[in-house]
Amino acid sequence: MYSVMLVDDEQFARKGLRALIDWRACGLEVTEEADNGEDALLLIKDKKPDIVITDIRMPVLDGLELIRAVNEQSKGEAPAFIIISGYNDFKYAQQAVRYGVHDFILKPIDQEEMTRTLIGLHQKLSADKSLKERNEELLISSVIEMLIMGEASDEKIAEWEQRLPKASGYRYLFVELNDVHPWMHPADSLAAHDAYEFKPYTQTILRQLIPEFRHMLLHEHRGRLGMIVSDALLSRYDGDIASFMQTLRGRLTQKFGNRVFVYAGMQVERLSQVHESFRTAKEALSYKYVHDETKTIVYQDLCDRPLQFIEADRAIRQTLLEQLEENKTDEIRLTVERLFDEFRSNYFAPEAIKMNIHQIATAVAKMIKEMGGDERELISYEAIISWHDLNVSLSELKRLLTNFVVDSSQLLKQLRKECAKGGIHRIKQYIEAHFHKNISLKSIAAEFYMNPVYLGQLFKKHYGMYFNDYLLRLRVNEAKKLLRQTDLRIYEIAEKVGFSNAEYFVTQFEKTEQMTPSEYRSKLLQ
Repeated sequence: MYSVMLVDDEQFARKGLRALIDWRACGLEVTEEADNGEDALLLIKDKKPDIVITDIRMPVLDGLELIRAVNEQSKGEAPAFIIISGYNDFKYAQQAVRYGVHDFILKPIDQEEMTRTLIGLHQKLSADKSLKERNEELLISSVIEMLIMGEASDEKIAEWEQRLPKASGYRYLFVELNDVHPWMHPADSLAAHDAYEFKPYTQTILRQLIPEFRHMLLHEHRGRLGMIVSDALLSRYDGDIASFMQTLRGRLTQKFGNRVFVYAGMQVERLSQVHESFRTAKEALSYKYVHDETKTIVYQDLCDRPLQFIEADRAIRQTLLEQLEENKTDEIRLTVERLFDEFRSNYFAPEAIKMNIHQIATAVAKMIKEMGGDERELISYEAIISWHDLNVSLSELKRLLTNFVVDSSQLLKQLRKECAKGGIHRIKQYIEAHFHKNISLKSIAAEFYMNPVYLGQLFKKHYGMYFNDYLLRLRVNEAKKLLRQTDLRIYEIAEKVGFSNAEYFVTQFEKTEQMTPSEYRSKLLQ
């Protein structure tokens, strides 16, 4: 709703206009009235309405003089004006245009014309407001970027110190939403939209917690929001940054659950030193997995104990891999719990946690490959190799690793069953990779330490055709592809698909396709 002031020396004219228009339907609300230009000028300065609808002929100060005076005093923040007049005088209209009046409407007022004008003005104000907010947002973003990089000029710093409430200290804060990713638990599927709502909702909460929020600078970093806050803005929290952070996080948690982290850098005295607070806020952020339970981290509260960039206890990792091979799901969960307890209690840096989880994922993937499987078939594998590009809490990371190890254990169990059947699937893969070579049932059986007769029977049982028929089909299909896509001669194609004798190749091709290779190629050309 935009606010409207009516200015007319005739009371019945103001009441008539109030009754004539459905103001709410136009997105407007009449909040003020004045019966002369002088009183209107004072009210406009005090109440700052969005729109002023004024008559021209009024005592003390007429409508045009009112508009001129407001424009001179407003410094670019004047309301939008609509003039109503009973005089069809071109000079009035001409002067109104020079003053930037939105419209000039003659009495008696036509309801439809006035409604169209008001709706159009509402749309213009909304568009102007959006553009102004966007430009302001871009300006603020660029200023913050310069401040946190330590590249702001003295003039720019002085300008923004004037814009902000006078303060004796500044801090840089990060607000971070975690665990919004493609592999979320099904129960959290609705949270996928949270990433889009996080910034506007945070802005709303900040305005409620700090009415002077318009003086705060909010900046989008990769995956998190950053802001500059001063002790002046935190006066209602007695300047206690921890109290403010807990209050902010508590309000955000009501909507986003226990997935919000807040980090604060050291306090600095001048705006020109904000880059130091930014640097220490990033350092506080690196303690994220140590303080996963509190989720609010203030730089000066960090103990002197440094983060560890070390390998986790190898015995835990070895135990986990053995339990995976033995498919002991319950014990896997307990061992993952032990691993994460070590991460937290021994102050593992995020990079160290990434390294240790990567080592586990690599070892598991190697086991799966050695069994003839493909770890990429597991959705949980994609999560465990991609999580580090996202904001993920320690508890969520523990869930992702547990899912990956349990899923891998089930896959290995399935692969072992296939191996128990003679590894027929791996044999089929071997044939598909080597069909162009001089292979036979006997040579493949020797490669896999099997009896050739048994291998032939097993192949027929699983794939419904004899080995030789399958091999011939692979070679003929490849030959057809080469006939279609190349100009190789027939004997060259025979060699490429595994036939040492070109005549035998032609015979087998004709037997399968009811035409010779030459005829097949000619048919394509026709």
